[in-house]
Amino acid sequence: MNSNLVLTMLLTLDIGNTNIAFGVFDQKKDGYEVTPKATWRIASEIGRMSDEYSVMLRNLLLLRGIEPGDIKAVILCSGVPPLTKVFVDLCSIYFGIDPLIVGTGIKTGIRILYDNPRDVGSDRICDAVATLKLYGGPAIIVDFGTATVFDAVSGESDYLGGAIAPGVNVSADALFHNASQLRRVELARPSSAIGKNTVHAMQSGLVLGYADMVKGMISRFDIEMGGGCKVVATGGLADLIEQELEMFDVVNPDLTLVGLCIIYCLNS
Repeated sequence: MNSNLVLTMLLTLDIGNTNIAFGVFDQKKDGYEVTPKATWRIASEIGRMSDEYSVMLRNLLLLRGIEPGDIKAVILCSGVPPLTKVFVDLCSIYFGIDPLIVGTGIKTGIRILYDNPRDVGSDRICDAVATLKLYGGPAIIVDFGTATVFDAVSGESDYLGGAIAPGVNVSADALFHNASQLRRVELARPSSAIGKNTVHAMQSGLVLGYADMVKGMISRFDIEMGGGCKVVATGGLADLIEQELEMFDVVNPDLTLVGLCIIYCLNS
């Protein structure tokens, strides 16, 4: 039998506070050697109903030449409980599928060494699973989302813990909303760390200052983990911060979606 035979088309959903990421994977006979066939990101809107999201998703699929009826399995992780039900309803009504939800009782192939394993966000577990499968450990994962999340995984497939900091956009919004003389600025690298005007001064703090925070946290993690860690970055601002650091061994914007695919394979 051809090992590249497509068994089913899998839809993966990463529901976050700022964005929702979708990925479609062809599940192969040989298991986990999969890459996304297509990916999309849209803004999270808690007020949207399943019908609205279904129209958006259907159109996105068709634009990439994927028939909605070809989707035979769905897995999702969610950090936004109100939207979890919306997408469960969407999958049930429009795909006729009960999605697999990453949570308690799901096989992941990693051991979570957290005081309360239930406190670890499901997207963080997906990132850890994908990192260990694709790149091995020990590794430090930096996910630039609404929050910037640092995760540590060992070479023995242990999730060791992590750190959570406000995301760059959250920090920028806080300045805008809480300082009357400051305004929104483009998140771009200024010409120097010493800003000569308010815009450049804010960009220095938000981009250069943030990059140094990330550098410091990576260094602390690496020391505590005994050194030699791979550093894997994902999330919307990973490329911007990478330009200032050059510390990331890998930048993979689809890390969470790949982790979802691997977890689905482990549980199917």
